[in-house]
Amino acid sequence: MMSNMKYILVTGGVISGVGKGVISSSFGTILKCCGIEVTSIKIDPYINLDAGTFSPYEHGEVYVLDDGGEVDLDLGNYERFLDITLHRDNNITTGKIYQMVIDRERHGDYLGKTVQVVPHITDAIQEWVERVAKVPVSKTGKTPEVCIIELGGTIGDIESMAFVEAFRQFQFRVKRENFCTAHVSLVPQPRSTGEQKTKPTQASVRELRGLGLSPDIIVCRSEKAIDQSVRNKISNFCHVAPEQVICIQDLSSIYKVPILMESHGIVEYLNERLQLGINPMLPARKFMKQWIDLSEKIENLRNEVEIAIVGKYTRLEDSYTSVTKAVQHAANAAGFSVKIKFIEASNLENEMKQECPASYHEAWHDLVKTEGVIVPGGFGKRGVEGKIAAANWCRVNNKPYLGICLGFQTAVIEFARNVLKLEGANTAECEEVLEHPIIIDMPEHNTGQMGGTMRLGKRSTVFKQSASSSKIMRLYNNRDMIEERHRHRYEVNPKYIKDLEAGGLEFVGVDVEGTRMEIFELKKHPYFVATQFHPEYLSRPMTPSPPFMGLILAAKDRLKPYLIRGCKLSPRQEYDYDESEDEEVCASMVQQLNLARVPESDGSSAYSSSSSML
Repeated sequence: MMSNMKYILVTGGVISGVGKGVISSSFGTILKCCGIEVTSIKIDPYINLDAGTFSPYEHGEVYVLDDGGEVDLDLGNYERFLDITLHRDNNITTGKIYQMVIDRERHGDYLGKTVQVVPHITDAIQEWVERVAKVPVSKTGKTPEVCIIELGGTIGDIESMAFVEAFRQFQFRVKRENFCTAHVSLVPQPRSTGEQKTKPTQASVRELRGLGLSPDIIVCRSEKAIDQSVRNKISNFCHVAPEQVICIQDLSSIYKVPILMESHGIVEYLNERLQLGINPMLPARKFMKQWIDLSEKIENLRNEVEIAIVGKYTRLEDSYTSVTKAVQHAANAAGFSVKIKFIEASNLENEMKQECPASYHEAWHDLVKTEGVIVPGGFGKRGVEGKIAAANWCRVNNKPYLGICLGFQTAVIEFARNVLKLEGANTAECEEVLEHPIIIDMPEHNTGQMGGTMRLGKRSTVFKQSASSSKIMRLYNNRDMIEERHRHRYEVNPKYIKDLEAGGLEFVGVDVEGTRMEIFELKKHPYFVATQFHPEYLSRPMTPSPPFMGLILAAKDRLKPYLIRGCKLSPRQEYDYDESEDEEVCASMVQQLNLARVPESDGSSAYSSSSSML
């Protein structure tokens, strides 16, 4: 255990969105593989208190934490890479800092003093970082030893000046041997010349140093691999040694990034610079084995599955980052590469057939040809009818379907309209006065205040006793209770639950009080499952989310043998599939089950003890 907390500040230059989140996560991944406890903090310089009221088109998806914190999507990267559980305070915003300082001023903590950016705001930032860095985030419950801090935006932005000044002071507060800075910069390569340009990086580093922070590591992002001569030039003009310049080109998988960074000798440098005490005799790259194995497996997958995401914010793929990552985790674990097709929900609506027939027919063509469909969450009226249409098509045509949050609600509405024949069935989110309000708001979560008032965070879902044979319960290893993260303001109207279940829509999971519906499943469908919670938030590269795993396997007609095996894949199947293998396994297991049955005195039959292996 190190005596002092170590801090790695990750800044960005030239452009935003250069990949600081993945680079920060990769730093943490490498250190965690060395046996070091790691935590992460993301700083967003905007004045909002949190990301909860953002449109996904602003900064991508809103990621939800266990404690209900609505945060930047980069915290999702941290959790997926490091397999940790972060808290709302791991996301710092200008709004949070100013609110804390103003509350202190109102309380009288600064009596007699003028409250200013320096020292009061900068001190508050430093205190926040030191406090949060000590909070355990891993399953071990141990205090972190290294805190990786990502400063959002670009160096030179007026919004982030207070944070840059805070860390200029902070490096002296914690001492040099406990603090280092990594600067992520873009190295563009104009097509007109084909030459990689270092001037933007030089200017960015000069700006950073002018603000009092000298980078210890420069991470150069580029489309193609950077030449050694370019690396030497950056080293020469940016006042760092060549081994402190790390070049990360665009890669086929983000899980290759920590492997590439480690190959640049980052462990040896950080070990010396921060006095981490890592065993120098640790076999090179052996400690990264699980990441190397994962990236090689992804690289060598031969079969593909195509999944459609019918959403409302499809113009920006980052709007569904966690969903796409969860699909990739499940597909890769099942032995498939994945092709994701984004379909704008409003293009599936009948009105679009008149307004833009080309978009309408293209959307339906894309939906029909995919092997499975996901309808994710969202807010507002736009696109709801398109999501209902997608759910209807999947139900009628036995297409594997996974609905999440709003996708859960729209599937219930579709069932009420077309199976129960309840004309006018809809959600109160779209219309205030309804003949059949199938989806209603939760009064305690609709207070008039929009920020932070939804049903948020990790909550328990209990499987009903009648759900023991359901696919989704078996995918969750027949657990009686599961915990998943939520983010919603509307729920299924309890008045219609009996009618819906009588019609064949089985609600297999409910909240702990038994009043709110959490999961439904259609029994006679290959895979028609929807959840009120967001299973994508807890998906990890090594442990895919069960609902997504079910969708992928159902899309390839592999779900039945997977469930018979007790939710296990054979080593061969994890990498490749023989089209006939699963049918043979199913037939063999059914035969074994029949042989294991012994007659009872009443003429019925039961399984003998020899069948326990199944």
